[in-house]
Amino acid sequence: MPANADMLAPTKNRLLAKLPREEYERILPHLGHVSFSFGQVVYESGGQMDHIYFPTTAIVSLLYMMENGSSAEMGMAGNEGLVGVALFMGGDTMPNRAVVQSAGGAVRMRAKLLHEEFALGGTFQRLLLRYTQALLTQMSQTAVCNRLHEIEQQLCRWLLLSHDRMDSDELVMTQELIANMLGVRREGVTAAAGRLQEQGLISYVRGRIQILDRGGLEAAVCECYKVVKDEYDRLLG
Repeated sequence: MPANADMLAPTKNRLLAKLPREEYERILPHLGHVSFSFGQVVYESGGQMDHIYFPTTAIVSLLYMMENGSSAEMGMAGNEGLVGVALFMGGDTMPNRAVVQSAGGAVRMRAKLLHEEFALGGTFQRLLLRYTQALLTQMSQTAVCNRLHEIEQQLCRWLLLSHDRMDSDELVMTQELIANMLGVRREGVTAAAGRLQEQGLISYVRGRIQILDRGGLEAAVCECYKVVKDEYDRLLG
């Protein structure tokens, strides 16, 4: 067994870890490991998916793409959830684009098996529906935050949500990509990151962001972060 086998275990995904033993052992033989690289496109808007993905160490951004090529992040999914909600909510195609924000692993399940397990109506189904509710809250709060709050607060929210889904204090991410995620100009992200760095909350060097003071970020962030986190905790613990 490889040294990092524990990092690849399906139970590194919090949804799968909550399954009763019987349900988990039933689906385990049908789960396959996959490695995602930074910037990899998991699926395109309008595309079809053959698998649903449960990230273990990867983080995937859900993006809305405009006709002119610009984009903004609607939400993100990491080890707390899944990628491919439309597969069990009745959609034949994906309504958005999914891009890997942080490289890492995931486990995947074929769409056919997903539909069969979901139809059984057990804990698996309830967890997927609760996660969908939490994700909808994240998406709606992201829209409100991007419309009403300063870039610095948006950046704090994005950093905290990313940090919640990682086993590290370091994020590999350029300012240009963060700007694309938030749907703002790169100059705005540069200024906001500079202010956070001056306050000693983060360190930003050559595309690597180090979280230095998590408590400070929580004090600086808008209420949107807590709304999203509280809803996830309420629905999934």
